[in-house]
Amino acid sequence: MDKDRIEGAGKQAKGAIKEGIGKATGDTSMQVEGKADKAEGKVQNAVGGAKDKVREGS
Repeated sequence: MDKDRIEGAGKQAKGAIKEGIGKATGDTSMQVEGKADKAEGKVQNAVGGAKDKVREGS
């Protein structure tokens, strides 16, 4: 498994936690940061998945 997939999953989890805390406390900026972290994590995870596919095809 590519390290980008692992890091991406971590960023998604971190983003979900931030978003949840932001919702619970009414902190809109923290919610937005959480959503951004989740999106960044999804992209990084997808990049890692693509790298894995390339390696599998080799």
